[in-house]
Amino acid sequence: MDKIKTRDEIDEKYKWKVDKMYSSDEIWEEDFKAIKEHVSGLLKFKGKLHIGSELLNYLVTYEELLGLYENLMVYAHLKSDENKSNSKYQVMMDKIATFGAEFSGISSFFLPELLSLEESEVQESINSTEGLKHYEKYIKNIFEGKPHVLSEAEENILAQVSDCLSAPSNIYTMFTNADMTFPKIKNEDGVEVELTDSNYSTFITSKDRRVRKEAFKALFGTYKKFENTISTSYTASVKNNIFESKIRKYESCLEASLKPNKIPVEVYKNVVNTINNRIGSLHKYVDLKKKLLGVNEIHMYDLYVPIIDTPKFNIQFEEGVKLCEAALKPMGEEYISIFSEGVKDGWIDVYPNKGKRGGAYSSGSYTSMPYILLNYNNQVGDVSTLIHEMGHSIHSYYSRKNQSYTYADYVLFCAEVASTTNECLLMDYLIKNEDEKLKRLYLINQQLEGIRTTVFRQTMFAEFELIVHEKMEAGEALSSDDLNSIYHELNVKYFGKAMVVDSEIDIEWARIPHFYRDFYVYQYVTGFAAANSFYNKILTGGEEAVEKYKGFLKAGCSDYPIEILKAAGVDMTTPKPLEDTIDRFDELLEMLEREINK
Repeated sequence: MDKIKTRDEIDEKYKWKVDKMYSSDEIWEEDFKAIKEHVSGLLKFKGKLHIGSELLNYLVTYEELLGLYENLMVYAHLKSDENKSNSKYQVMMDKIATFGAEFSGISSFFLPELLSLEESEVQESINSTEGLKHYEKYIKNIFEGKPHVLSEAEENILAQVSDCLSAPSNIYTMFTNADMTFPKIKNEDGVEVELTDSNYSTFITSKDRRVRKEAFKALFGTYKKFENTISTSYTASVKNNIFESKIRKYESCLEASLKPNKIPVEVYKNVVNTINNRIGSLHKYVDLKKKLLGVNEIHMYDLYVPIIDTPKFNIQFEEGVKLCEAALKPMGEEYISIFSEGVKDGWIDVYPNKGKRGGAYSSGSYTSMPYILLNYNNQVGDVSTLIHEMGHSIHSYYSRKNQSYTYADYVLFCAEVASTTNECLLMDYLIKNEDEKLKRLYLINQQLEGIRTTVFRQTMFAEFELIVHEKMEAGEALSSDDLNSIYHELNVKYFGKAMVVDSEIDIEWARIPHFYRDFYVYQYVTGFAAANSFYNKILTGGEEAVEKYKGFLKAGCSDYPIEILKAAGVDMTTPKPLEDTIDRFDELLEMLEREINK
């Protein structure tokens, strides 16, 4: 595509069929009016939840309204993403978002009122009220969290100060995105260009080492100037985590983050310990990169430069679909037919158009198609994105077909597993079936980089978070120098003796917005490791392994994530999935060396 087309210029077969949700905006408006009128009806159940029939009617009514709300929200956001300059759909988004806050306020009585009852009393209602048994696990989950729920008055106070507690994250976001500016640097042609946080990735992957070094020093030099401000923001965020975990009677911030989903704290620590035990594999990668770059010293700014020149790809969308179908062959006919029908039925918005949101995602409501936004541009990365997002959507398809509304949504711990399993199958297929040496080398290196950045890098982030929280929970006050020192030592450990750990990298922690979502990043590691395990089992275990994997896809949140994965054959409480992932990394390293030496 030489120029970006308007939406009207895109062939209809490449657009998602959002009209299957609402055939017109007028019908959307009718549903919006209806939900506005009916939502206050939830209040009639207030004070009556001790009666089994009233509790059941509340839950049924609430889910019906929530399902309608999700339809309204999904339609509005899909339509607004088609063309961000179309103000009509931005207004619709604002309307439904504003209503969402109203909906939450009206239904906020439910949790404290339910928890004010004795669990035995509620269990008696479940046993004696036809239809309420369906919600037993849902209600049990709520009561399991009861020791960490405060009184209604205390919860109300916490709700009132929620904006204050989120201030460190909001200040950091505003400061780094709106107020920070970076110096100009010279590009490969010697032309002065303005460095930004977003275009940094272009310069740090440049083949010109001068450009990489200049961008590296300019970016982190700027963060260094503001290290006291950003360290105060970050430690304030950690203090908020400590405050909330203590007031809710958790043993630690880590437990407060993991326990609601029944994930043992040992799973987190197992990630850090297992990767630490196998850190030699990353050292080998650094050694090989140094050798292939032909440098006397390898610096942190050399880490992202491709060691394999990017070959030219021109994979039309239809060809990309066929590649995905071939790669997914081990999944069996049913899975491939769902994939193919999804493409034909209008799940996917394929090409970029003027005003369309960038990137890619999978979305949808319980009753809609699992829609996919792409910005397909005929590169191998676009094929990888297609199969990744289809992994999400087929996961949603299976869970919604096999679970009721109550238990259909899978949690974050499981969210990236299906998409990454699909990607692993695609990369395996492409590497095995690529005859052109340069392309094969590129594909091998891409998968290596995927494991390096997702498994090793995110584990280093996770270890940094754990160290900082444990030190502050023990009463230590951490300055910017302390944070820089912790981060420096982690880089020395992770990248090994061959790497020159430049002092500028010490401040990189200040550039990671995910640190304001406590203990979040480790899930990238566990998701990748679980996916790698499933990919191996699917290739070697045949139909039985595929059926077990489909059991995972169908489970939604009908059980806790650790148990759902365990039932499908992947036990994330053990080191094995991570060990297998590093084994794959080692295998790819050997493959790369062999190919280069051919």
